[in-house]
Amino acid sequence: MRRRPLIVDLAVLACLVLYAVPFLWQLVTSFKPESELLHVPPLLPSRLTLAHYGVVFTRSAMPRALGNSLGVGALTTLLACALGVPAAYALATLRVPAAGALMLGIVASTAFPQIATVSPLYLVMRALGLRDTWAALVLADASFALPFVIWLMTRFMREVPRELSEAAALDGAGRWRTLAAIHLPLTAPGLASVALLAFLFAWNEFLFAFTFTATEASRTVPVALALFPGVFEVPWGDIAAASILASVPPVLIVIGLQRWLVRGLLAGALNE
Repeated sequence: MRRRPLIVDLAVLACLVLYAVPFLWQLVTSFKPESELLHVPPLLPSRLTLAHYGVVFTRSAMPRALGNSLGVGALTTLLACALGVPAAYALATLRVPAAGALMLGIVASTAFPQIATVSPLYLVMRALGLRDTWAALVLADASFALPFVIWLMTRFMREVPRELSEAAALDGAGRWRTLAAIHLPLTAPGLASVALLAFLFAWNEFLFAFTFTATEASRTVPVALALFPGVFEVPWGDIAAASILASVPPVLIVIGLQRWLVRGLLAGALNE
């Protein structure tokens, strides 16, 4: 097996460093004293301070927004997976008429830009009395995450040997029992990857969250960051601290699911 050239490894490392620079700059800024924020050099603060984090926790809407984003992201992921996994199982194992055209339509639905649907969705949410609620954000986000869940999980479930399903059927297992006992365990790494993508989409989504919310009761992290208070000057240190706090939950989830994610991504690559 040929070893990769050293120049390729160095190029990848350089790209990773460049990618991490904005995050590291935000991290340093969040710990800088107010008097040093607009002075470079020095790049590193002369002393570390938690004042900006104190402002974020006590005088901003970020704590509430973090809870809203976690709730909306979790419910969106659960709804998209609860609807998408059985649909993917049906497309992968049953003889669905025009399955290819149906899958093409599912994938094509993801091409619609959010800005083209936000106005009619807003009217629907207002008519249903769901404006400024978690339900509006969950339904809107799940409508965009669901096609990805169906498309990706169908590909994973098609790799499960058909003989296992046939053996389960001979033992008297129904469709739901086969899905729960055979397909879900074998596709668990792929499901973890898909669930993470759905959660990150809901966590980072801005347009729906900005349009459908009106108060801090349901605003999510992206909206809270966009509306971060600043009257006479921009509070760069406070914004940096809020940005770091907004990045912590997704990073922790990725670290916790790292083993499953690697297995799911490798399975997808091997399928190709």
